[in-house]
Amino acid sequence: MVAGGSSIGPALSRASARAGYRAVLTLPDDGADPSNATAVEAFFARTRPAAVVVASVLSGGIAANARRPADFLEENLAADATVIAAAHRQRVTKLLYLGSSCMYPRECRQPMRVDDLMTGPLEPTSEAYAMAKLAGVALVRAYRRQHGDDFVAAVPADAFGPGDDFSDDGAHVVAALLRRLHESKEHAAPTATVWGTGRARRDFLFVDDLADACLFVLDRYSSDVPINIGAGADVSIAELAGAIREVVGFDGALAFDTTKPDGMPRKTLDAAPLRGLGWTPATTLRAGLTATYQWFLAHAATAAAPAPR
Repeated sequence: MVAGGSSIGPALSRASARAGYRAVLTLPDDGADPSNATAVEAFFARTRPAAVVVASVLSGGIAANARRPADFLEENLAADATVIAAAHRQRVTKLLYLGSSCMYPRECRQPMRVDDLMTGPLEPTSEAYAMAKLAGVALVRAYRRQHGDDFVAAVPADAFGPGDDFSDDGAHVVAALLRRLHESKEHAAPTATVWGTGRARRDFLFVDDLADACLFVLDRYSSDVPINIGAGADVSIAELAGAIREVVGFDGALAFDTTKPDGMPRKTLDAAPLRGLGWTPATTLRAGLTATYQWFLAHAATAAAPAPR
């Protein structure tokens, strides 16, 4: 079962099918609001999931985080507490909580290691969301230590792929740039705008690779120490925009709007612990961008619509 996440649920369904497992149930799509304790408890009792993945019920890019910090903090806190508590009471065999790379300090050493968590100030533009994710990691650890539940936490890199939210409010950088460059191409615009200087660097992970990693961690990892899930390399936003420009086929120029924030200067995860267990991503950035754009083209009528609230 997957709680939250616009694209990780379908990706886990695809990964589970490849691995020969049964279909994945998702909340709220399969019938329960993740923040409704009564509904979630009843859902767990009825379906008896053996494994649970807890993703974010509300996430978004820099603009959405800056505009709605209370929503990002409150809604994720409520859903995390509800789902994790129900998993404990219903004796779920394994739970994986997905944090976020924005949990790391803004000026974190690179690559970021899990012992760097909570060692410095957070990036202001995502502070509220990051605090919710840090609280979720702490709650998972608390249940493990107090009750002996096999609950673990992972910190994924910036995930993208089919099923992403391409709306103005909810899109992260890959989805936002794919849609913006596509629209610029459709309107034969001479330029397309990229937020920030383009110098910020990010570790990007295709969502199907993240789903494979989730299954791997559920099967192979058991510790109260979070584990990073990343590609282990980074690219600048300028490099990302250039790659998306090629995938989309936009012939115009890229214009960097330096009045907009960059966010954290750099986010590269230390992927060595998970690689040491035997997992590595299978999808190149270019292949992942191509698959994501193809999905967007097939769902263009609805992909950029705001997510229901």
